[in-house]
Amino acid sequence: MSTIRTTTLRRAGLGAVLAVAGVLAAAGAASAHVTVHPESYAKGATDGLLTFRVPNEDDSVSTTEVQVYLPTDHPVLGVLVRPHDGWTPKVTTTKLKTPVKTDDGTITEAVSEITWTGGKIGAGGFEDFDVAFGQLPDDTDTLTFKALQTYSDGKVVRWIEQAAAGADEPENPAPVVKLTAGDESGATPAAKGSATAAPGSTSEAASGSDSTARGLGIAGLVVGVLGLAAAAFAVVRTRSTRS
Repeated sequence: MSTIRTTTLRRAGLGAVLAVAGVLAAAGAASAHVTVHPESYAKGATDGLLTFRVPNEDDSVSTTEVQVYLPTDHPVLGVLVRPHDGWTPKVTTTKLKTPVKTDDGTITEAVSEITWTGGKIGAGGFEDFDVAFGQLPDDTDTLTFKALQTYSDGKVVRWIEQAAAGADEPENPAPVVKLTAGDESGATPAAKGSATAAPGSTSEAASGSDSTARGLGIAGLVVGVLGLAAAAFAVVRTRSTRS
């Protein structure tokens, strides 16, 4: 095979490799947001669990502080923070502008901020921070949990942006839980099972579904790219045979 044909084949193979790398890099960037799981609950759900997943998206520094802000206009009641090895949580409460009446009495304060410090999330890693709740509000369709992620070099990434209706996802979206109409008990299957499920099972199920869908999409793109590379190889080889 001549030098020209060999170079052509090498370029085709290199192009395929670069295309695959680009697909994988794009997928990694898209999944590097701070998220909350599960992504939906029933309005007024009780005794559930929210898991905030924090990936470290910087290859040169570590995440050393995570702050999550809970809404106080539609407060989450009865918040408890699960102990997390290496991390120390600080819980801040705020007096509510509008007290919430419950079967146990009127609630005048609610958790407005949780800050985790003392730990470290290295490059390519992530941590799940679990927050239990006693009751979710029933007078809104979404709960937005703005978050700040601080790195060891002092850089702060603010996950606080909210997408407008019909618009593309912003660069730094805030974690959001959708609240749906549930049954009379006010609990979805996820909410009902969260009190007795194994630690992290709710978040693992949600994240597993997301990961599976993402993996299938990536696999399809990779197969397509490899198919193009194979076609290019065949064309070059045919031309070589004819000549």
